Amino acid sequence: MKILLKARFDGKNYCGWQVQKNGSSIQGQINKAAAEIYNTEIKVTGCSRTDSGVHALEYCFTIEPPENAPKIPFENLPSALNIKLNDDISVFEAKEVPDSFHARYSVKSKTYEYLIDNGFYKNPFMLNRAWHLKKHLDENIMEAAAKEFMGKYDFSAFMASGSDVSDTVRTVTNTEVLRKGDTVIFRVSADGFLYNMVRIMTGTLTEVSYGKISPEKIKEIILSGDRKKAGLTAPAYGLYLKNVLY
Repeated sequence: MKILLKARFDGKNYCGWQVQKNGSSIQGQINKAAAEIYNTEIKVTGCSRTDSGVHALEYCFTIEPPENAPKIPFENLPSALNIKLNDDISVFEAKEVPDSFHARYSVKSKTYEYLIDNGFYKNPFMLNRAWHLKKHLDENIMEAAAKEFMGKYDFSAFMASGSDVSDTVRTVTNTEVLRKGDTVIFRVSADGFLYNMVRIMTGTLTEVSYGKISPEKIKEIILSGDRKKAGLTAPAYGLYLKNVLY
């Protein structure tokens, strides 16, 4: 039996989703919780990697309890796992899926949001939740520039070094930049994302707003494949995985 679960987490205290030797991970915490519930090691597969400090409003993962494990109704799993998990991780949905289903490779689309605290004075309630930029951002100019990301392109110019991905072509299906009070939100959906792609997009859009890059240059930067021509990489703590579609 394979079970698909959804979780929310605050990534501040973790080195990302994937188990790593250099720190605590979301996957590691779920591995431990699942093993305690089932009294055996459980295979846990996530929908994607996330960088250290990145948050999720809806992260999808599967578990595969062996046949000899205790039988726990899947609808009870969120509560059972949450008892074992830290307070900054919460599982909120579970359902059975076919054995052919894969948490990562069956994904059709993901949506990320990036939050910028754009008040002149920083908001302490957004600490480690949003990137504080006190200089005013023009969300309308950013919105126009963000639309240039839409389409199927090689997004090498928006990928950080250190990735071992061979295929850098992605299809961006929707972008949006909006303001809610002092918070500027960049939202982007695609069939997949490269290493630091959304954070580099966000940094580039802020430079567009500040007049360092013209909106018309976005397409040129994409086609160049040159990371040096894109903007800075926004901090990880403002990034949220919003939802995953299968």
